[in-house]
Amino acid sequence: MITAKEDFSTLTPEEYFIWEEKQLEKHELINGQAYAMGGGSVNHGRIAIRITTLFSNHLENSPCETGNSDLRINIVGTNNYTYPDASVTCDDRDKITTQYITYPCLIVEVLSPSTEAYDRGGKFRLYRNNPVLQDYLLVSSTSIEMDLYHKNESGDWIIINYQAGDTIELKSINLSFPIEQAYRGLDLTLDTST
Repeated sequence: MITAKEDFSTLTPEEYFIWEEKQLEKHELINGQAYAMGGGSVNHGRIAIRITTLFSNHLENSPCETGNSDLRINIVGTNNYTYPDASVTCDDRDKITTQYITYPCLIVEVLSPSTEAYDRGGKFRLYRNNPVLQDYLLVSSTSIEMDLYHKNESGDWIIINYQAGDTIELKSINLSFPIEQAYRGLDLTLDTST
């Protein structure tokens, strides 16, 4: 989640990589400006861990790689870099970079009340520039609910809303799972303020 813009001149990607290595927190780079990433709630973190573990276990014997919130994504054709909560790349071009990936087929953002509008709007507009991206999964941290933005064979984005009792279908990585798997054991009434 983006919390605050750092107050300095425009950064090039090279300056950003060097500068961020010295910071205590992560920053996204959007149009040359660095934005500090705030921490999420306990449930936010636990949901993200469950999802990345689920993906990693499913893809164990495949050429695909799962990334967590420490893996930067370069927005195709730009000098913008973000940190989604989870991602999967199956693209060989991402095997030659060491500081980021560019061609994920799946991106996950766990929503917080303070960043939900950005994740649904501006951030999705950035991500959809990626010709390889097939699934963008938005996961609520306050209720058992997920919205999947899926690019169909015609190249159109459709939105599928999943709720309690539903099975999530991620065609990008050929994975189906009960929505409750991401929420097991969590009290979603706790800490809804972030």
